[in-house]
Amino acid sequence: MAFLRRRGNAFYLVHNVRRRGKVKQLHLACLGDRPRLTDDVIRKVRRDYPLLDLNWNELRKRLDTRVDLLVTDSNYLKRLVEHLRKLNLELADLTPRWLGWGAGPEAAAELVALLKLLRSTLEIKLRQFDHASLAPGSRRP
Repeated sequence: MAFLRRRGNAFYLVHNVRRRGKVKQLHLACLGDRPRLTDDVIRKVRRDYPLLDLNWNELRKRLDTRVDLLVTDSNYLKRLVEHLRKLNLELADLTPRWLGWGAGPEAAAELVALLKLLRSTLEIKLRQFDHASLAPGSRRP
């Protein structure tokens, strides 16, 4: 059965195999600093290791139930805050006229679609945080 292994700040999907009586670890895929089993990762592992029969549903379930405690001093949370600040500044500088200068209509349409997706995601996340702060027993800032 495949499992997650953390090495430094990165997570890897690994699988143990026995060769000549010794156990070797196959590094199936690097999942980055936030482990996610995307369809692209699954396709790549299936292509690179066609003889492995992995239970992808079980792996996804284990990843989804994995507890990540994001404390305020964690590196992940610090990087996330930094990325959000940079994204906020980049978006503040973006104008529709600026897009027309060379991006082309397809790129502009894709950017607008991604901005709408970002807005939806932000609304959902903000609602989740609002509900969490109103939950019984939770502390209000």
